[in-house]
Amino acid sequence: MKHSPDLMSFMMELKMVLEVALKNKQEIHALPPPPQFYSSLIEEIGILGWDKLVSADSCFSTVKLKAEDASGREHLITLKLKAKYPAESPDCSVDFPVSFSVSRTPQSSIISIYSQFLAALESLKAFWDVMDEIDEKTWVLEPEKPTRSATARRIAVGHNASINIEVDPRHPTMLPECCFLGADHVVKPLGIKLSRNIHLWDPENTLLQNLKDVLEIDFPARTILEKSDFSMDCGICYAFQLDGAIPDQVCDNPQCGQPFHQICLYEWLRGLQTSRQSFNILFGECPYCSKPITLKMSGRKP
Repeated sequence: MKHSPDLMSFMMELKMVLEVALKNKQEIHALPPPPQFYSSLIEEIGILGWDKLVSADSCFSTVKLKAEDASGREHLITLKLKAKYPAESPDCSVDFPVSFSVSRTPQSSIISIYSQFLAALESLKAFWDVMDEIDEKTWVLEPEKPTRSATARRIAVGHNASINIEVDPRHPTMLPECCFLGADHVVKPLGIKLSRNIHLWDPENTLLQNLKDVLEIDFPARTILEKSDFSMDCGICYAFQLDGAIPDQVCDNPQCGQPFHQICLYEWLRGLQTSRQSFNILFGECPYCSKPITLKMSGRKP
């Protein structure tokens, strides 16, 4: 009471404490599911096949199942079952690039949900085929270990130059959102080629083949290149990854081309007395070659 500024505050805090205590007591003394819960669950898993079961907790309240798509990729679905199952539908979690909505019925069984899971896998097969080809045949800089829900790839196209693409999971062979990263003398010609050759884009071809045709390049493959060719450390902090980010700013001087993390270059330029700012662009000198370098800042500070 003495820590509360007034009686009303004390009453509100007491109310919150009692609500939490009551909720915890209810959870501790919650009745276990009825026997038919377990018999129904075991029967359904038996129909699906016990080979589909990956794991289950001791109470069978959380069940993880697996399935393969038509290309042989394994996918998991996690079901959190409630005590009133199957009268209450379970909560589902999957690693999909789109939302997975289960058509609920008064008796949404695991078999029904698993069937919808398989249909969703089939609908996303083309997307995963596209992303797998990119991962296998190009040097993907980010993400380092992409999940099945990841729709973006940053692909190396040359020394300290890359393209970031955002693929539409529902239309994976259509032209993706593209953003070139690197020195202007490297990426500007690529942007010009993209604009000039965009009419060549053919949705019947794979996304990777279309990118090659439109940009008139062959992407460097991971299997034939050393990581050091594209994983140059930041010239300021001397690290490759910083808070999960890799260097995405490059000196435009062709004789330099030193990469930097955006935040590192931002702090460096802010510390120079000779630097100046115009709107959201910082102007200064490269820490390595002393040639002019610019940093375009986003709406918020890096």
